[in-house]
Amino acid sequence: MTRCFLSRLFLALLLVLGFWIHASALDRLKLATTTSTENSGLLKQLHPVFEKKYLVSVHTISVGTGKALRLGQNGDVDVVLVHAKKAEDLFMASGYGARRRAVMYNDFVIVGPPSDPAGVFKTFDVSEALLQIKNSKSLWFSRGDDSGTHKKEMELWRDAGVGVFGSWYRALGQGMGRTLMAADEKSGYTLTDRGTYIALVANRKVSLKIQGPRGERLHNPYSVIAVNPKRHPHVKIDLAVKYIDFLTSGEGQDIIRDFRLMGKQLFYPNAKTPR
Repeated sequence: MTRCFLSRLFLALLLVLGFWIHASALDRLKLATTTSTENSGLLKQLHPVFEKKYLVSVHTISVGTGKALRLGQNGDVDVVLVHAKKAEDLFMASGYGARRRAVMYNDFVIVGPPSDPAGVFKTFDVSEALLQIKNSKSLWFSRGDDSGTHKKEMELWRDAGVGVFGSWYRALGQGMGRTLMAADEKSGYTLTDRGTYIALVANRKVSLKIQGPRGERLHNPYSVIAVNPKRHPHVKIDLAVKYIDFLTSGEGQDIIRDFRLMGKQLFYPNAKTPR
């Protein structure tokens, strides 16, 4: 019995060692991306297919768009997947990006408590909705983290003519998931990408409701950008290009289109859209 046990133990050790050698031998792509792509669960659908197809592992760093672009600027990652067009334009114009493609889009939404203390549920203009929240001194929770969502929020407040915030405004310096849960706990409002919101509702982490505003001003496009090897020769540009080609291929776009939670589509593929 002891000999049998030792044989099985030896076989198990060989299997573990073989797996470790295989995993360590895989080439690794470093990706910096937004919390929305991670929190929504989309990457868990995309990456296993890509990894199997190219025998590569993807190391994902999930942060706000501002930090993701800084990681790319510093050469700490090979590719970024972000959603802040003006910041992306500057990244490319400064020579930090080598290749940029549109990938998908969804939209931003204002969410708040079902009781809607600011009375914005039937307000279809986003500036008017924000002014009603401010004037009613309803709690507003901001990510405050230089993410794509935070950049969009600041743009919307500026468009509404609001530059001074009172005690009703809470800047958290947190990701989208934590910001949504804070707003839910305190019956406040916040701006979120639709994908993360649906994911948290599906997991019963928040009971916030989408309020009224819609329209082009809340459009939320995502781009994938390879870090420029002329700036950072060590980046794995070949892998980055393969990743970009996969996301924008028919296969990658189909995965994005078919990804749903609670029967709702979270992202819409748009690889044919120029960036």
